[in-house]
Amino acid sequence: MEVSLNSQAATLERPMAATSTTNLGIPVYIYATALASLSIIVGLIWDISWHTSIGRDGLLSPPHLAIYFGAVVSGFFSGYQVLKTSFWGSTSEKQKSVKFWGVFYGSLGALFCIWGCFAMLTSAPFDDWWHNTYGLDVTILSPPHSLLALGMIMVQFGAMISVLALQNQPDPAHLSQGQRQLRKNILQSIFIVTAGFFLVMLFTITSQYQNRNDMHGVTFYVVGALLYPLFLSTVARASKLKWAATYTAAVYMLVLMLMVWILPLFPAEPLLGPIRNFITHYQAFEFPLLLIVPAFAIDFIMQRKGHINNWLLALIIGPLFVLLHLAVQWPMGDFLMTPLARTWFFGQESWYFGSNPNYEYRFAFADWQVSTGWSLIKGLLIAMVVGILFTRLGLKWGNWMKNVMR
Repeated sequence: MEVSLNSQAATLERPMAATSTTNLGIPVYIYATALASLSIIVGLIWDISWHTSIGRDGLLSPPHLAIYFGAVVSGFFSGYQVLKTSFWGSTSEKQKSVKFWGVFYGSLGALFCIWGCFAMLTSAPFDDWWHNTYGLDVTILSPPHSLLALGMIMVQFGAMISVLALQNQPDPAHLSQGQRQLRKNILQSIFIVTAGFFLVMLFTITSQYQNRNDMHGVTFYVVGALLYPLFLSTVARASKLKWAATYTAAVYMLVLMLMVWILPLFPAEPLLGPIRNFITHYQAFEFPLLLIVPAFAIDFIMQRKGHINNWLLALIIGPLFVLLHLAVQWPMGDFLMTPLARTWFFGQESWYFGSNPNYEYRFAFADWQVSTGWSLIKGLLIAMVVGILFTRLGLKWGNWMKNVMR
């Protein structure tokens, strides 16, 4: 009787154990690469704030360690997954993987993460040498930073692709209907989160063209039309969520707002001259663009017209994105110049320690920053054409991502 009761208890415990994410068929490296993507973007924004607030940093400064932590985590867990599949994986696991160099098997996302890890770690000594030779960078995309940015993008893209490959594969046969739905929800959530982190990266590496002083100039809208319709239409097409682009933009906004709110809570003072703006705490990074508005429109159009020819769809989404982006960011640019925006919420009082705090265009648009008349119209028309072309590219990219299964 006792043996029978124990056997029944064990039988009851097995279905409960099956609800763990491992038994749901979600490998640990999926969570690890998502964590790595977050660590990279936090470290990157922290590093920009460090330069703005403190100045020169060392190779192993805290922001750099956060970035390298993301590289190591993504590379280690993805590498382990590749080795495990290559040498101890079943035939079925190998069939679901990409074979490379004649020996190794791994998911496409894991390969991107490994390559990205190598690029990021290679950039570290290169960046240290660059600073020692040439001093501070005057732009975000210096040669070593470009290599680092390429590596970070590869890791973040790898995290997205890894999730999609699992999402596009059939569910494990042993799962119940409820477990399959739970697995689906987890994978969709991780994909949206990693897509939001990727969108933060796109904004950050082009932020020198995307700050408040640029919001009345056509370059701001051309750069925006180059990046955001491409990526948001890709996500909307690749994801199985109804409001994927909107959720992605929401994650993007939340991450940037948290960084604006959290960083200034910590003390920091300049350690490099000349010091013209005396500060006592970290300076906030940029307040996020209101991409959630055009992202919502992209989702809405995709739900209503997603079945039509991709070129016609791009002809709708591209110009609409530019017009909505203009409608929200032009007045937002005006608002961010006002005293109402110089609060903890918007963080617009932040200013580089080496800049004159009384600069006449700190809270005003210079004449050369404002596009008017035919210059504005021509620039917006160019932005619309760019938006159409890159939306079409995004839809094609999204179709490819929908079919990734390895």
